[in-house]
Amino acid sequence: MNRDSQLSGHADRDDTRPILIIPYMWIGDFVRNHTVVRVLKERWPNRPVDLLTTSLCAPLIDYMPGVRQGIVWDLPRSRLAVGRQFGLAKLLRKRNYGTALVLPRTWKAAIAPTLAGIPERVGFVGEFRFGLINRWRWGEKKLPRFIDKNAALAQPDGTPLPAEWPVPQLRVPAEEIVRWRQANGLSAGAAVALAPGSVGVSKRWTYYPEAARLLVERGLEVWVVGGPAEKSLAQEIVAAGGPKVRDLTGNDLRNGVLAMAAAGVAISNDSGLMHIAAALGTPTMGIFGPTSPYLWAPLNGLAATVVQDKSALACQPCQSTICKMNDHRCMRDIAASEVVGIAQRVLGEAGAKVTT
Repeated sequence: MNRDSQLSGHADRDDTRPILIIPYMWIGDFVRNHTVVRVLKERWPNRPVDLLTTSLCAPLIDYMPGVRQGIVWDLPRSRLAVGRQFGLAKLLRKRNYGTALVLPRTWKAAIAPTLAGIPERVGFVGEFRFGLINRWRWGEKKLPRFIDKNAALAQPDGTPLPAEWPVPQLRVPAEEIVRWRQANGLSAGAAVALAPGSVGVSKRWTYYPEAARLLVERGLEVWVVGGPAEKSLAQEIVAAGGPKVRDLTGNDLRNGVLAMAAAGVAISNDSGLMHIAAALGTPTMGIFGPTSPYLWAPLNGLAATVVQDKSALACQPCQSTICKMNDHRCMRDIAASEVVGIAQRVLGEAGAKVTT
């Protein structure tokens, strides 16, 4: 039996102890964690799966099939916060977890599961975590994508990667969408959701105001979705598009989830909201410049992957948060009219599927 015997042995197939996932906490990464949940539930249908979450990502838990609960505990990114780690460990100890999957490679991510006495702590080698992780995995750098690295931890050690992983799913009840539309004074008609934000300015397509104006001219409603950091962008887009453009940015991620669930199509940069929209099953257009769609597009697939195709750029994809070439051509050369044209086609195709 291999060193992951508790995760793969026949004697543990009837184990009913709950499993805890310690995930990455960026919104898009958190959505992709649902693939890990699905892999675990396929292997152990009777073992509850919980997710550690921040307050920001907590609303996503309510829409994730197969997740028993979220453990909401905010830990600072830039410091150890020993007291907070001990507090989290005390909380985890009460829940009798049998296994913890520690997805981040950081030393800090493995502290609380160790202090809580969770017997199986699975993770890749990284940051001197000897004694904290006791079910080591090797070969992380050979795995091609972020999702491969994470979901591989949910499999027995040494298992080959599948041809396809289960895709993330977010499910919002239809009646909740109806109530949300009514509460925000929105019509029942088709709307285009724009997500102009992202982590890193190089991933931001800058023609959303023009796109909003063109969409409105074609008789469509437009919603701008994002967090507080996107408020100024939303105001600029509303000013360009007029009264048929609504600013739906705010502090509550649940509002963003519901907007993406209600929209007829979503247009987004490479961001967390792109992954939310795709996991909801909303036709989603992802605009990519400095990042690779192969590495970072949703597993769900996109209705359209929009990239600059007018010229080959030696610097693309650079994976940088700031354009080092200072001209941002990978995004600047994607015209608003092109994106709007694709959006109309996607809306038409989605409507055709509904009526057939």
